[in-house]
Amino acid sequence: MMASDSGVRVDGPWIHRDVAANGARFHIAEMGEGPLVLLLHGFPQFWWTWRRQLVALADAGYRAVAMDLRGVGGSDRTPRGYDPANLALDITGVVRSLGEPDAALVGHDLGGYLAWTAAVMRPKLVRRLVVSSMPHPRRWRSAMLSDFAQTRAGSYVWGFQRPWIPERRLTADDAALVGDLIREWSGPEKPDDKSIGMYRRAMMIPSTAHCSVEPYRWMVRSLARPDGIQFYRRMKRPVRVPTLQLHGALDPAMRTRSTAGSVEYVDAAYRWRLFEGVGHFPHEEDPVAFSTELLDWLADPAHDRRPDGA
Repeated sequence: MMASDSGVRVDGPWIHRDVAANGARFHIAEMGEGPLVLLLHGFPQFWWTWRRQLVALADAGYRAVAMDLRGVGGSDRTPRGYDPANLALDITGVVRSLGEPDAALVGHDLGGYLAWTAAVMRPKLVRRLVVSSMPHPRRWRSAMLSDFAQTRAGSYVWGFQRPWIPERRLTADDAALVGDLIREWSGPEKPDDKSIGMYRRAMMIPSTAHCSVEPYRWMVRSLARPDGIQFYRRMKRPVRVPTLQLHGALDPAMRTRSTAGSVEYVDAAYRWRLFEGVGHFPHEEDPVAFSTELLDWLADPAHDRRPDGA
């Protein structure tokens, strides 16, 4: 099974188009009118993971946009640029390219890591922050280095450090590993076979596997390098936008204890929500509960950005 990026432009009530930002081309799926909510997928998925939230947000009066990250789905596969600082600039660049003054960022997994980063690097462009299944980058680093249980749970990240082998494993047998990972990381309500087939086909688009693991290679290989030290030092700056953190109680890839301490880095309104009976993909495993929590947070005027958060 070999795929092309046309396979990720799935028909639906949304529209597909490309936007230019930060020196690359990004595919987006867009629906609705109103304040911008930008949805950021994680590994091993692409924009389609947000299909239900696109509809819920548009129906609630928002301009909902789900983008494919650099190197994934219908976006450009560039030879470099997979460090979190540059990937975060992709995201804020898309906000600007959409002609909006700011956006509420909603990120899952790697998309959550980048949403945290964008909120620190470009706070004027982030109105609110919603992160699912991913701790603050400094919490992630601490947990991966000092918590044996999290180190074991994140063993796939260490496995990505080998050259070429991860790419071959991700694409072997029509990307069967992608389905295995999604099923393993989910709770009882696992994504259906159709959804898993979509993610497997997307991983088979040439160069996607390589681009998908490059951010994780940077996270580990840079730990003792000047660029990594500088990044994590920069991430000491507090997040000054209202933040909602969502997590599945049964998440085996990112432990609850690793994620919960992220409030330490938020100097603004903060809410923690734990979904019982849910694994690593709350927005797919229980989309109604996830969308309800998301919309309640976005609509609450008590969490408007603080004057000093700009």
